[in-house]
Amino acid sequence: MANLKKDPFHVLISCILSLRTQDSTTSGASERLFRLADTPERLCKLPVARIQKAIYPVGFYRVKAERIKEIACQIVKKYKGHVPDNIEELLRLKGVGRKTANLVVARGYNKPAICVDTHVHRITNRWGYVKTRTPEQTEFVLREKLPVKYWKDINGLLVAFGQGICRPISPICSKCLIYRYCDRVGVKKWR
Repeated sequence: MANLKKDPFHVLISCILSLRTQDSTTSGASERLFRLADTPERLCKLPVARIQKAIYPVGFYRVKAERIKEIACQIVKKYKGHVPDNIEELLRLKGVGRKTANLVVARGYNKPAICVDTHVHRITNRWGYVKTRTPEQTEFVLREKLPVKYWKDINGLLVAFGQGICRPISPICSKCLIYRYCDRVGVKKWR
């Protein structure tokens, strides 16, 4: 699934909606919003209040509605309606960070990119595979160490693994298939 190409604009907007919001809430909000406006041109024309209503109850929906409209308008004006396909240009969009930019490149354009969220950062450090302090540092170390063929898949794999087995507090090491290879850096208590 991680290798399937999706509409870059939809990936971008859905990722912004997903920040600090549960997946089920994000999914519903994305569907409602894209029924109203599924292109940057259409979204740019929507009033912010209408966007807010469509995306509610995502976290920080008022701020996100303004940001989403601004991004859509930037894409229309600066990029002629096409979402940039590289991280550096995506980072020029207000409110787009490295995680979002990498996700758009990987999922929207099916290009190698490493989306590092809290799970990827925590787990790769826990394993002892990297030794970094921030997700951004983790991304750059992984770009050096991890074979390119795994870049697009690592996030999806480690998010599920981090939610189910390798939890932030008291991981379930007794059910972990890679337990014997893990350095368990920072793990004080496990099950």
